[in-house]
Formats: sequence, C-alpha cells, structure tokens
Amino acid sequence: MNQPPTRNLHRQIIDIIGQRIVSGAYAPHSLLSPDRLEQEIGVSKTVLREALRVLAAKGLIGSRQKRGTFVRPRADWNLLDADLLRWQGADAPDRGFLADLGEVRSIMEPAAARLAAERRDEADLADLDHALERMAEAGHNAGAVVEADLAFHRALLAAAHNELLTRMEVVIEAGLRVRDRLVHGTEHWSDPVPAHRAVLDAVRDGDPHAAEQAVRQLLAQATADLDLIGPGGTP
Repeated sequence: MNQPPTRNLHRQIIDIIGQRIVSGAYAPHSLLSPDRLEQEIGVSKTVLREALRVLAAKGLIGSRQKRGTFVRPRADWNLLDADLLRWQGADAPDRGFLADLGEVRSIMEPAAARLAAERRDEADLADLDHALERMAEAGHNAGAVVEADLAFHRALLAAAHNELLTRMEVVIEAGLRVRDRLVHGTEHWSDPVPAHRAVLDAVRDGDPHAAEQAVRQLLAQATADLDLIGPGGTP
C-alpha cells in the first residue's frame, strides 16, 4: 500500500493531536507521552517531533526538563490561529464558542461594510457580484452555498482596503463554516441571497450607514437560524 506523502502525514498528525487537545480529550496540564503517541498513531519519531513543534508554536503544548511534554492551559493557546478556530468548530462545537464568534463578527463586519461602501472599487464590486451569483446558483447544494457565502464575506473584507482587517477573515471563516454547516445541514433553510444582496446594494451605492445596517440584519438572521437548531444540530 502506498504511504501518504510526508507533508500530508505531518498535517494529519497535527490535526489529530490538536483536535484532541481542543476537545478536552487531552486535558490541560496532562502529560503527553511521545513514545505512546508514536505507537498509537503509527508514525516515526521525526514526524511526531515536527508535529509537536508546530503544536507548541500554537501554544497548545509545552515541554520542561524532568516533566516532559504537557498540555498547556487554554489561556496560553493562540485562539486566533486558523487551525485552532477550525478544530473548535469541528464535530459538535460548543455554543459558547459560537457565541464568541458571533460577537466578534458583530464588531468587525458592520465596520468593514462601512469602509467597503466608502472605498470599494469596480474590482471589489465584481467580486461581490460573482459571489452572490454563485450563491444564487447553488440552490440547495449546501456545500456550494457555504463556499459562496465565504467568498462573499472575504470580498466584503477586501473591499474595506484595510490589510489588517482583511487578515481577520480567519475568524469570520471559522464562524461561517460552523454556522453554515449546522444550518445548511438541516432539511430547510432560509434563502441567503436577499440579505446578502442588500449588503451589496448598499456598498455599490456608497452608503456606509445602509451597508452597516444591512450587515447587522444579516448577522441577526444568522443568529436566529442557529437558535432554531438544537444542541445536537437538529431543528
């Protein structure tokens, strides 16, 4: 049987251990045995060592002489790291995590929409138009809707022409992927196109106030859609 490329294997090991830590399977302050992990996961010392190095850089684990490798407390984690955001949104995400993401989005996206209305250029409008067209064409294809939704919000951030704000797309992407996976995983969901079109129309008209309000309404609908879903991910 062909072995997976080393890079892919390295990525898989990071995901396995990282998600276990984030999910609580490996509790804070608990010790990790590299020898046991090698045997359990079936990887070489070199691959495991590199994976642990990456996880240490993310603040998830530490190492001390005589103590060994241990899981660091959550306060030490780089919570804005793209992998940590993805791992926290995997499987059945904690509602507190979703609430935190919602609050961050409510701070960032209305402000981004105001800036986009003031600074957007024709290329930005074309990107927003294209994302909205993809959303409309997706119909009830949940995967296509999610990708189109992500493309729209990335384009909205880009239209603000603020380099640091654009980098915050990792937070918005994490929130959107989790929210969309839960909502669009149900049998019925509301049409996302009208709310997004209202945002685009306000940005195209160069109306900062209308753009901000349209995003606030879009986020309110997103929260309402989540509230209709039970803890287990069902309506």
